[in-house]
Amino acid sequence: MFVEITNTPRDYAWGSRTAIAELLGREPSGGPEAELWLGTHPGSPARIVGEERTLAEAVDSPLPFLLKVLAAGAPLSLQAHPTPEQARAGFERENAAGVPADAPFRNYKDAHHKPEIIFALSPEFRALSGFRTVAETRSVLAPVGDDARIAPLIERIGDDSALRDVFEWLISRGDGVDDLIAAVVEASAVCEGPSWHTVRSLAEHYPGDPGIVISLLLHTVVLKRGEVLYLPAGNIHAYLEGLGIELMAASDNVLRGGLTPKHIDVPELLSVLDFRPLPAPYLAPEEPEPGVRVFRPDVPDFRLTVVDADAVARGVVMELNRPAIALALGGDVAIGDEHLRPGHAAYLAELGSASLGGTGTLFIASVG
Repeated sequence: MFVEITNTPRDYAWGSRTAIAELLGREPSGGPEAELWLGTHPGSPARIVGEERTLAEAVDSPLPFLLKVLAAGAPLSLQAHPTPEQARAGFERENAAGVPADAPFRNYKDAHHKPEIIFALSPEFRALSGFRTVAETRSVLAPVGDDARIAPLIERIGDDSALRDVFEWLISRGDGVDDLIAAVVEASAVCEGPSWHTVRSLAEHYPGDPGIVISLLLHTVVLKRGEVLYLPAGNIHAYLEGLGIELMAASDNVLRGGLTPKHIDVPELLSVLDFRPLPAPYLAPEEPEPGVRVFRPDVPDFRLTVVDADAVARGVVMELNRPAIALALGGDVAIGDEHLRPGHAAYLAELGSASLGGTGTLFIASVG
């Protein structure tokens, strides 16, 4: 089965106005274009080209994953996602309490987890991801440690075990936090480095938000094109700027932690966050053959296969038995007897062994 699909980009305010259109060879809408959803998710199911049906109406069961083209022209909210067990418990708890499904203060829209990966398409893709050691944060703050407004933060982050309490103090706007935010923003005007670059950007888009200072507790990650970041359950993160391919479990469960006017449930957020200082979660690919990279996180919901233009051109053979979404970029791609133009996508199922051809790069999202 080969069905060409399309969709209209979501117009979230943080979206770039040009990046998705330029990537896919389309005319820009004139407004922000943040995410192009390719899947069966009910929030924006892909449409079948030439028909009135959505992909969700054409398949027997919904896909467990959602592929997106994501273009961040401004920072997204700080957020985290629950484990499967936390999602089930939270969904049942809010249902039992009678919380409306569309309530803005609802935390759990479904009973599923929402791990995700982001593949950088732009030369740089900036993100916040996970807590780093307090030693790293103290090192970044060292040049401004004599500011009396910043000293309380330095005093509180004595060791890594303090991260939870410090985060709660910041997100709850405890005593001294507003002055601390102002001091950190002032310091960013004269301090250099990736973390201070992040502070300046967040202060521009979310003035006075505690997330500005929280960012100093986190890794600022600058992905290069072709690198991938994996965001598992409990990982606090925010995409800051750039164009990428996002692949995630098909869930809507988001617990926000700043940089947003939306509802923040601090106790629930604290219950799901992983406060362990860990290395930035880059995801290395498997390479079954030259030019074919498989990004496979430690969840069964999805994997991303990227076949570069050289491998496509030499006619690499792919096993395409599982339901999948394919996206061609940079040139045409033939998939067996079928054909994808650059910037176009298709739903694949039970194609068996199919040789590729053409000049483009092929992205294939499938179950893990």
